[in-house]
Amino acid sequence: MSQTLEIIEIETGPRPSAAVIWLYGLGADAHDFEPVVPELGLPAAKPVRFIFPNAPQRLVTINMGMRMRVWYDILQLGGGPEDEAGIRESQALLEKLISAQKQKGIPARRIVLAGFSQGGAIALQTAPRHAERLAGVMALSTYLPLQGSLEQERNPINNDLPVFMAHGAVDPMIPMARAMQSRDALQALGYPVEWRMYPMPHSVCPQEIADIAAFLIRIL
Repeated sequence: MSQTLEIIEIETGPRPSAAVIWLYGLGADAHDFEPVVPELGLPAAKPVRFIFPNAPQRLVTINMGMRMRVWYDILQLGGGPEDEAGIRESQALLEKLISAQKQKGIPARRIVLAGFSQGGAIALQTAPRHAERLAGVMALSTYLPLQGSLEQERNPINNDLPVFMAHGAVDPMIPMARAMQSRDALQALGYPVEWRMYPMPHSVCPQEIADIAAFLIRIL
């Protein structure tokens, strides 16, 4: 796709040496996770650039065909057929965001892909297939899309990529069983998945934010 995404950038200090590209979920926008950055309390001595992109406008089947900002069409809740074309288009857009950060002087090995809900699905779609070593991936309240093609398409350079997966025990949008099955599929391929479960619905909680901060500090 030739589309250029609108983005919001937040830097925790001057001359950041690492970047986190963070995609939101259905019904949100680039501002959705902006307030989380100061709550992470990352060390001032190691500045990080957070990139929050806005998704393209698409028709959404489960919303009666309404056009809204989403990373791919959702045909039905709870699994089933997937919008492969839309998922791969957003994967390509995320790849462009990675390239943009590299052009700004941040190497791929210092870039984390992150996302919530369908944003997390795009992060999980992209990170294992990326052609250069990344720092890690954070998949929040989400699942692994296009699961059947990952083993064939993944890039060996990211075979031991650190993965942080977090999910709400009472998530009504993406059932816990689906998230755990995605976790198991990643672990079966050898990915070191750090799994967290919280007593929450399809959302984010303070303990999760603390665990995210710890993960970022460790891998960056």
